[in-house]
Amino acid sequence: MCAKTIETKDITYDTLLQGNKDWVKDMIDNDPSFFDKLSEGQSPPVLWIGCSDSRVPANQITNTKPGDVFVHRNIANVVVHTDMNMLSVLDYSVNVLKVKHVIVCGHYGCGGVKAALGNKQVGIIDNWLRNIRDVYRTHEREMATIKDPDQRFDRLVELNAIEGAANITNTSIVQAAWANGQELSVHAWVYSLKTGIIKDMKVTCNCLDDVTPAFKVG
Repeated sequence: MCAKTIETKDITYDTLLQGNKDWVKDMIDNDPSFFDKLSEGQSPPVLWIGCSDSRVPANQITNTKPGDVFVHRNIANVVVHTDMNMLSVLDYSVNVLKVKHVIVCGHYGCGGVKAALGNKQVGIIDNWLRNIRDVYRTHEREMATIKDPDQRFDRLVELNAIEGAANITNTSIVQAAWANGQELSVHAWVYSLKTGIIKDMKVTCNCLDDVTPAFKVG
């Protein structure tokens, strides 16, 4: 029997703590040594770079367990070379955890991408959304051919994930790993809130030949 799921409207400070106790009991009932094994360390094969959206939890939508996926999330799963937080996570994942896959996963209906499509000022996040507008500018010719607003929105979500994966590939961290013969693949995915299905954008990179020439180092 799984722990009872709390309805969103019923979530309070106390129900979160009780939910934790229920979850712990459920895990121990299924595997008495679960937390003993979990506390010994981690060796996840995957780094997940996703959106902070509460509806896109990496473990649940991939049916994986604690310890299986190393996770970094931000507004609209943006990947830029000036983000030291993301670069630190990437460096640790690649050089210490030795992950075999880095996945940049966007999702249809992303509020950050939608905001980037408009001209309304939101606040300090406008500076962050500028990165998504740069993706739009890079692909402006293609975007101009998409007349339906919803399809244009979906396509920018896809392009943002694809560009994010490309930016991962272009880092010196990933290039050094490949140069040293490390097994590592970078992927772009997009998750659908309406169906629960992940779409593989088919842009996997796994060697130095996949690096944009202008960004090759060493």
